[in-house]
Amino acid sequence: MQTTLHGASVTLRPATAADIPALAAIRRTPEVYARWRGDPDGMAASIAEDFAEPDTEHFVIEYGGRVAGAIQWSAEEEPDYRHANIDIYLDPACHGRGLGTDAVRTLVGHLIAAHGHHRLIIDPAADNVAAIRCYTKAGFRPVGIMRDYERGPDGTWHDSLMMDLLARDLPAEDGTAPGPADPGGVVTPPA
Repeated sequence: MQTTLHGASVTLRPATAADIPALAAIRRTPEVYARWRGDPDGMAASIAEDFAEPDTEHFVIEYGGRVAGAIQWSAEEEPDYRHANIDIYLDPACHGRGLGTDAVRTLVGHLIAAHGHHRLIIDPAADNVAAIRCYTKAGFRPVGIMRDYERGPDGTWHDSLMMDLLARDLPAEDGTAPGPADPGGVVTPPA
């Protein structure tokens, strides 16, 4: 069962069907639509299909008591390759306030502490400077370019930047240097 997560400014709560109209409106904005593509008139149906994915957990990002976007995660559970991946979109009216970074940090903390993930990945479009800046602030590092990774609305292929974050790279709760990771991948603060 999903839980509600609280960041410094945002709340991440389990997404419901009642959230679909607000999320569809956000995904129809030009800044978001350009990244998420799809039929703008069928956006609500697309989100409902996303919610039906059994291996993905969807959260609504709330800020100031309203829906500000969505963040989701899924995991590769093969033990030798275990990791989680994150995807997010945020209402352009909320950009530039650190809310995306707060949402990503909040989910990252949950995935490490509650699910024992030692590695997290995210793959923004290589030209999405704002997203890359957000993920870097949250602790992600560039790993490499995935060439011709996704098809854009214009039908041409575009590159994405693979970024990852290791639990051992996160600062300890007290802001000191990262502690060593235990065998389960959870950060242990230095003694």
